[in-house]
Amino acid sequence: MSNIAEAATASHADHSDPLLEALGRIVGAAHVVAGIDAPEALTDYRRRYVGRARAVVRPASTAEVAEVVRELAAWGIPVVPQGGHTSLVGGATPDDSGEAVVISLKRLDRVRAVDLDNDTITVEAGLALRKVQDAARDAGRLFPLSLGSEDSSTIGGNLATNAGGVQVLRYGNTRDLTLGLEVVTPEGEIWNGLRGLRKDNSGYDLRDLYIGSEGTLGIITAATLRLFPQPVAQRTAFIKLATIENVLALLNRAREGFGAALTAFELITGPAYALVEHQLPDERLPFAAEPKAERSYVLLEVSDGESEQHAQEALERVVGSAIENGIAIDAVIADSLAQSQALWRLRQVNLAQSQLRDGRVIPHDISVPISQIPQLLRTTEAALQQRFPGVRVFAHGHVGDGNLHYHVARPLAQDESHVAEHENDIRALVHRQVTALGGSISAEHGVGRSKRDDLPHYKTPLELALMQRIKHALDPHGIMNPGKLLQG
Repeated sequence: MSNIAEAATASHADHSDPLLEALGRIVGAAHVVAGIDAPEALTDYRRRYVGRARAVVRPASTAEVAEVVRELAAWGIPVVPQGGHTSLVGGATPDDSGEAVVISLKRLDRVRAVDLDNDTITVEAGLALRKVQDAARDAGRLFPLSLGSEDSSTIGGNLATNAGGVQVLRYGNTRDLTLGLEVVTPEGEIWNGLRGLRKDNSGYDLRDLYIGSEGTLGIITAATLRLFPQPVAQRTAFIKLATIENVLALLNRAREGFGAALTAFELITGPAYALVEHQLPDERLPFAAEPKAERSYVLLEVSDGESEQHAQEALERVVGSAIENGIAIDAVIADSLAQSQALWRLRQVNLAQSQLRDGRVIPHDISVPISQIPQLLRTTEAALQQRFPGVRVFAHGHVGDGNLHYHVARPLAQDESHVAEHENDIRALVHRQVTALGGSISAEHGVGRSKRDDLPHYKTPLELALMQRIKHALDPHGIMNPGKLLQG
């Protein structure tokens, strides 16, 4: 069918399910769809998981969310919250039991308030991240969270996974950008914690408990978020370096030279860059690709509060110094918005497109202390080649916060079945290397379904036990997003 409302009307007429009828009385029959009629809500973003659901429900307010949850709790029905449905770990996809009800939050899409004196914006969970950014800009402010999926991902999903993005270096993760939340509990109660306070030490921080919980403790329905002054000028540079060690040297020099004005520092490794040139030959790249595994590239952005000239001079001074001292080989500084957008397109779009054309990869969203990034890249590549000769590694990510997206692809002489055959062993090898360096197997995408069974290998028994106690205390009947994050 062409849209979910049409599907809802047909399915409601054809089904006499008393649960669907009860939900229809809460949100309107047109906004309750039998699961079989909403396949787009049952398949994850990467199309690795396909689930079943009794229904998909689309409430339009926090009150309706709470009433739906109360109804489902009374029936003992599992609940799967869903925002923009862009999860990369299967976190918003129901299992295949067909028992769950998906609660889509996309109709909760209002900007509730903007408080310029307090530099906050209060928005509902179903509002797309891009629209939050736009609303802040319209008010003369900046909301700095920026992701490749920002046109479709929603702020509720960003909060549920504590999303990071490209400006974490300056502004922090979603958790750092959030002052208050509104949450519907598994019993259908509404906790209104939408207080725009920067200091509140009056008890346990419930806000931080729900952020990053992936919908397993409750449903975030609204948030009060921090706003910042709009930068007067932004300048972007793309820099070529000989080795990964030089990337860290450049980061240190950039921090010294720019201070808080350094807002992005993104790494693209040589093989990932070369794949873009190979798979997307019509794209104009800053430099010709070289077949050296050591080659590295950095996309650097400066947000200046003084003037365009000040930003340009600072960037030319720092980058020029890096080249003169042998840290960098060459650099391109964007001198127009179009050139800057082209550089960001390379990072945000072209990398993913080129890997999609190349074939299936085994993705990893990992983090290590920044100082350990060179060691991680070298030792993991060596271990992979020893165990799985010929595999290719395409790595990129947010060097400023130690978060890398580390994708392993088939050897050129093999087909995609090679990846499927060795996926579990490759994932385990990469995760062991990360853990040995004091890192995490999930940096900004969450655990969801894809890493749930891996977690016990990398968390201590006590950590897991404490997480289970929190889960049981807040969701004693286990109805909130079952099968995600935690086993059992």
